[in-house]
Amino acid sequence: MQRRTILAGLAALPVLASIRPAFAAETVATSGGEIGIHPVMHASLALSFGDQVLYVDPAENSFDGLPAPTAIFITHAHGDHYNAENLVKLAGDEVPVYVNADVFEKLPEGLKARATALKNGESTTVNGIAVDAIAAYNTTEDRKQYHPQGVGNGYVFTFADKKVYVAGDTEDIPEMRALTGIEVAFLPMNLPYTMSVEQAADAVKAFKPAIVYPYHSRGSDLEQFKSLVGDASEVRIAGFYPAA
Repeated sequence: MQRRTILAGLAALPVLASIRPAFAAETVATSGGEIGIHPVMHASLALSFGDQVLYVDPAENSFDGLPAPTAIFITHAHGDHYNAENLVKLAGDEVPVYVNADVFEKLPEGLKARATALKNGESTTVNGIAVDAIAAYNTTEDRKQYHPQGVGNGYVFTFADKKVYVAGDTEDIPEMRALTGIEVAFLPMNLPYTMSVEQAADAVKAFKPAIVYPYHSRGSDLEQFKSLVGDASEVRIAGFYPAA
């Protein structure tokens, strides 16, 4: 994989309501300490590891109570993943931002100087954490309008000896199925924008993450997903949609 910064553009969706209760992180052990898993809402989450805190798609306002980010990652420009106002607030004056190319073009000028655009297949290292940008797109003909190939990113973060995959908005693409050694995967499953629970479960059986979290899953039957996955992976259903 190569390192680079490049560019493009896409439309935004409305930002969802942002209310969440205080959340005590679940953890995953690595050879270098624990990864903290912090669901926020819908597609927004944080991952903590030692003194590093990575925010992913902080479109929601409900990061209160979490440690400040040391880096922020955006998968694509839709409004439930990218919120410029929220990003400016959370990034402050120093936090680096990693985005796909079309978000780079939309960033406020003050953030562009410390933003890095990653294309599908490119890699970087952030404070000792290796990061790979993975393709994220629709394959079903009548869904391709939502996430065209070559635009959005997923990310694989390597924390010591464990890899965490945040898929972004995608179907069960070959690039996902080809992943190996994934300890934790966050997979979207809501139609028509991403994939069905059946597609997601079939993908899990193909690339075999040890733990899988459904996210970006409003309206989906997560118990059905869990049943379909069976013993292939541990399914953890987290608080991405807390009750009002």
